[in-house]
This record gives sequence, C-alpha cells and structure tokens, in this order.
Amino acid sequence: MTSATERQPGAIMTGIFVVLMLGLTALCLWLGTWQMHRLAEKEALIAAVEARLHSEPVPVPPAGEWSAFDLEAWNFQPVSLTGTFLPNQTVAVFTSLTNPRGPAGGPGYWIVTPFVLETGGTVFVNRGFVPEQYREAAQADSEGMGVPVTITGLFRPGEKAGWLVPEPDTSSRVEWVRDPERLAAMVDPSLAPIAPFYVDMAAGEPGTLPQGGETIVEFPNNHLGYAYTWYGFAIVAPVMLVAWLWSQRRRRPQA
Repeated sequence: MTSATERQPGAIMTGIFVVLMLGLTALCLWLGTWQMHRLAEKEALIAAVEARLHSEPVPVPPAGEWSAFDLEAWNFQPVSLTGTFLPNQTVAVFTSLTNPRGPAGGPGYWIVTPFVLETGGTVFVNRGFVPEQYREAAQADSEGMGVPVTITGLFRPGEKAGWLVPEPDTSSRVEWVRDPERLAAMVDPSLAPIAPFYVDMAAGEPGTLPQGGETIVEFPNNHLGYAYTWYGFAIVAPVMLVAWLWSQRRRRPQA
C-alpha cells in the first residue's frame, strides 16, 4: 500500500513532464506556422523576381540615390547604363562555374570592370566568366573599351565576404567575392562614388569570352517541408504523452 507522501514525488515529476510535452507541442505548432508564413513570403519573392526578370531594362539609379537605396527591391532588375569602361582597372573574381549556360565552366574568374556613368559615379560590371588560363588575357583586353557605350544587364546587390574569405591579391588584381566595397579598394579612388551594387552583363555571341549571361537566379524554398516536419512533431508529442500517461496508469499500484 503506497502512502500519499510516497506518491508525491512521482506526481510532481509527472506534472513537470506533462508541462514540458505540452510546451514542446505548442513550440512545434508555432514553428510550423512560422515556416508557413516564410513559405508565403518566399513564394511572393519568387513571383516578384520572375516578373522583374522579364521586364524591360530601366536606367540604373543615379549616384545621388545610392546611399539610401533598397538593394533587394532591385535584385535581378534588368537595367541599362550609359558610360565608359575602364579596362585598365579590371579585377578578376575567382569562382567555380557549375552548370554553365555557355560552353565554358569549372574553375575560373568573373571579369569585373569599373564602368563610369555619364551622369557621375562608377558601377562595377561583371562582364562574364573566363576559365583560369584566360584570366590575364581577359584582364589585359581593352578592345572596344574606353569609349562611351550603353549596356544592359541585371542589377545585383553586392556579395559580402565571410570571415573565411582571404584578402584580395592586389598585385594580380584578384578578388574572391563581388563586393563593391572591397573592389573599390583596388581601383583609382577618383572613381568614387562607387555603387553598392554591381551589374551582370547578358550573354554575348556564343563562344565569346568573357561569357556573360551566367547569373544564377535561385531561391532555396524548403519551408513547406520544414513546416510538415514541425507539425509532425506537434502531433507525435501529445500522442507520446498520452501513451506514457496510459502506461504509468497501468503500472500504478492499487491503494
């Protein structure tokens, strides 16, 4: 025969366990709902970008607007720029191009050249990809440059360097990320102001280098799967709790 005093510690532990499991269930429900909200936001973003990609190019914003500019609102927007390339300031940005649209791929470089706008300010333009062995030739190539021209491409916010990204190789003019702030440190300071974004050029004639048109338009969207997982946990937790309480009830000695 078990006294009330002997049963008290077990009852307290049971109560704590029940509260924890109910709290876990509520947390899983909240996380599943949050993932559904994120799914709606991601689908809206994908739809907006898809519509933006197929819109007509618009003039790139003037330098006076760059300091308070919403970069993400313009991401993948086709833009037009009128000005002059400065080929002697070209920087090569290391990359490894997988699933290329053109014939060139694998380890290589983005060829990024400052483009001085006729309205003032400088935008870095990613002219495209070249394999490793063509880097120096691409950086030295000045054919068709140095004269006013109008180009089109896709607006891209600058990439940010993580803490593992090495410092640039200034002697070879080689970088590791397309970060306009870091790129600006490798060109003539008189080119300021430098845009906080860059532009990816469209594809040129097949087989030409640099190989443009290699912008990756991709948004990982796993939110629905994550939501199902959290909702699954929210179902499993109370089921396990009921099963555990039932087993405890069956084991409990009769008074």
